[in-house]
Amino acid sequence: MTNNKDINEKTLPNQYCIMTFKSVMYAMQFEKLMKTNNINIKLIPVPRSISSSCGMCGRFDINLKDTIINICQTNNILYDGIYE
Repeated sequence: MTNNKDINEKTLPNQYCIMTFKSVMYAMQFEKLMKTNNINIKLIPVPRSISSSCGMCGRFDINLKDTIINICQTNNILYDGIYE
């Protein structure tokens, strides 16, 4: 039996990051690139707590953060920020 104190926070469900982009075009390119790399992401509207402007952002598992950043940098996908 596993004690809850032994579970790493990053493996718990609902731990995710939000990546915002310079434009909707980059969000769409991001989505296509992640699908090409078999990485599960979801495009969602940018939460009001992050920005009041209209736009799309990528939501993904926190464990994929470094991999996704690397893929975006390698493929010139410009993003504004990452929120945990």
